[in-house]
Amino acid sequence: MSVVNQTVSKDERTPLTDFDPRSGSAIERALFNHRQLILLFCAVLTVVLGWSASNLRVNASFEKIIPRSHPYIQNFFAHRQELGGLGNAVRIAVATTGESIYDPNYLKVLQQLSDEAFLLPGVDRRNMKSLWTPNTRWVGVTEEGMDGGPVIPDGYDGSPTSLATVRLNIERSNEIGQLVALDQRSSIVYLPLLSKDANGVPLDYADVSDALETLRVKYQSDGISIHITGFAKVMGDLIEGIWQMLGFFVAAVLITTAMLYAYTRCVRSAVLVVSCSLVAVLWQLGLMPLLGYELDPYSVLVPFLVFAIGMSHGAQKMNGIMQDIGRGANSLVAARYTFRRLFLAGLTALLCDAVGFGVLMVIDIEAIRDLAFIASLGVAVLVFTNLILLPILLSYVGVSPGAAQLSLTEELANQRSGARHPLWRLLDLFTQRRWAAGAVAVSLLLGTGGLVVAQRLKIGDLESGAPELRADSRYNRDNTYMTAHYGASSDAFAVMVKTPDGECSQYDTLMRVDALEWKMRALPGVEDTNSLALLSRRVLAGLNEGSTKWYELINSQSMLNTITSGAPRGLYNDTCSLLTLTAYLKDHKADTLTSLVNEVEGFAKENNTEQVQFLLAAGNSGIDAATNIVVRDANREMLFWVYGAVIVLCAITFRSWRAVLCAVLPLILTSVLCEALMVALNIGVKVATLPVIALGVGIGVDYALYVMSILLARLKVGDSLSEAYYQSLLFTGKVVLLTGVTLALCVVTWVVSPIKFQADMGLLLAFMFVGNMIGALVLLPALAHFLLKPMVLKPIN
Repeated sequence: MSVVNQTVSKDERTPLTDFDPRSGSAIERALFNHRQLILLFCAVLTVVLGWSASNLRVNASFEKIIPRSHPYIQNFFAHRQELGGLGNAVRIAVATTGESIYDPNYLKVLQQLSDEAFLLPGVDRRNMKSLWTPNTRWVGVTEEGMDGGPVIPDGYDGSPTSLATVRLNIERSNEIGQLVALDQRSSIVYLPLLSKDANGVPLDYADVSDALETLRVKYQSDGISIHITGFAKVMGDLIEGIWQMLGFFVAAVLITTAMLYAYTRCVRSAVLVVSCSLVAVLWQLGLMPLLGYELDPYSVLVPFLVFAIGMSHGAQKMNGIMQDIGRGANSLVAARYTFRRLFLAGLTALLCDAVGFGVLMVIDIEAIRDLAFIASLGVAVLVFTNLILLPILLSYVGVSPGAAQLSLTEELANQRSGARHPLWRLLDLFTQRRWAAGAVAVSLLLGTGGLVVAQRLKIGDLESGAPELRADSRYNRDNTYMTAHYGASSDAFAVMVKTPDGECSQYDTLMRVDALEWKMRALPGVEDTNSLALLSRRVLAGLNEGSTKWYELINSQSMLNTITSGAPRGLYNDTCSLLTLTAYLKDHKADTLTSLVNEVEGFAKENNTEQVQFLLAAGNSGIDAATNIVVRDANREMLFWVYGAVIVLCAITFRSWRAVLCAVLPLILTSVLCEALMVALNIGVKVATLPVIALGVGIGVDYALYVMSILLARLKVGDSLSEAYYQSLLFTGKVVLLTGVTLALCVVTWVVSPIKFQADMGLLLAFMFVGNMIGALVLLPALAHFLLKPMVLKPIN
């Protein structure tokens, strides 16, 4: 049954006091004839799921935010054990305020910290590196020929002679700028992380971050400063910020309650609407651990979105019941009339929400798929809490008589004097040709300008460090220190070069690696590189008294094999079937990664053979590059499916393609302008921001459905467009205005959050709430002027 057919019924023309309890659909009779059982069921379920919600964990997963089926990531996982920790890693810079690190006290502190970090849960101990680990080695040419060993020798005793040896070894190790700072006043403890701890339990990033902070507090002093970067630390800081986000959620509840009370002047109805929306959130959180899901920093905003959607639907039900009570119905009759008028519109809106969120499942990133499922789960819960439970509760408690009469003030005033509220008179102008044409023309200009600006929307991070955190956050200050003192950031992009067993040092292979390395070094975002080919060049020059004439790869396989045998294992694997060419980048911005990927892919296409393959990509930046590619491809695909689903559901509901255009075009305009706003705010499309537009569309379609359902209903019974729109404003439109403004006020408070990710989402969501509200109240009637009047009831062919 369409909304048009359902909304205009015998009930619209029958006095409220003549209500037939046998009327209505079978669903309505089943629900309202068994109200006590439903309330008992909901109460028991609330207690059970409330207990379950107490077991909900907040965590993050490195593997969940990467596209596991992308070829780059498959290459990374296929060779993960051979890559020396080139993936998820933490870097701890231990800096001295003295002249240099060649100080016995500094090296003692570094040793203690390194030993303690070695024992942290989840550390890949085999690939951990610091000046004190045996895998940090030097290679050089001595009087006896090639020699090498650990940079801190076994006989180190802190004496001046030992310190001089350590200095010489570090200078020959090629670690200055990588493990040792350029000014040699700090060094790195490099901690690659596993996905699970020794007990097989997924790594808890909050615990890892806390352990790292414990190390910072323990070893930082007047003479030593500690700087920590890495995915685990970012996630730890975001998880810590989640508790601050809860404060904003509480503020949203208080703001919403205050706004509802100011609108209704009825405490019980305002509290019931807020309570049912909170019950929906509680049920959602309670179901998550039962289904094996956790909250992570990217999905933590979903409960607020569920609350926001619940508020939108709940306020509509409350408003309808208040008006019917004001017209003389008792609370039960008013609840049933409102249920039958708005249930299908609300159900359709929630289906649009659920499908809109559900299409995010097509994106090959587990964190987004989890977010999509969690959001869809919350929407499913709202069907029970806000479409069924709320009307039943209001059928018992009703609303205050004063609030009921207040809800009809504008309608009664119009009946007495014909004068409409100034705001309604203003909005009604958009049903007239001149104003409607102006609104459509302005929308076209805004849409065109938005499309032009949106073309500059970038994929990936647009800032160095962690864009999810404030620029002045401790993490980003630490990252700035790393970049300034090591000549490059901690961003590494590794190319894997696969060869047959035992042939990684073949002259032809190293020549190809060397050629690619030179191309990569020429890119503006690459600060340094490292490979077996580069090491061979340096050793060959060293064997010839440092002459630059010999800084070359000579065609002597025995010499190359000799050099390879003494090279660090991080440059090749144990079977000599895999080389790694690592580029150290100045940042992981989208442009930096795109230029690097294009260069390497072009080289691989020209140089791959059956014997040698250049495979992308490892390192944290290699993984970022793969993620950016998936996000770029998914961005438009996601919008296609979201709007496709919304259009189909609106078509089923309205049975008019013209009505579908009136409802959907304002949503599309808001989405385009939201992308333009992201460009203006320097926000890139990434895992954290990709779902925002889809989530905004899901909420915005509610506004259009509620306004359009009443508009079509009144047009069907013969009202003019102006009168039909006025009735929709009185019944559902003013609640759209209320919820749009209220929710925008709630999320705009996020701009003061210490978590920049939340502040950005607050601005984007506030824009979408207001934009979709204006679209439903201004552009929708303007489009209706041109599309609906001639053929309002013409069905879709």
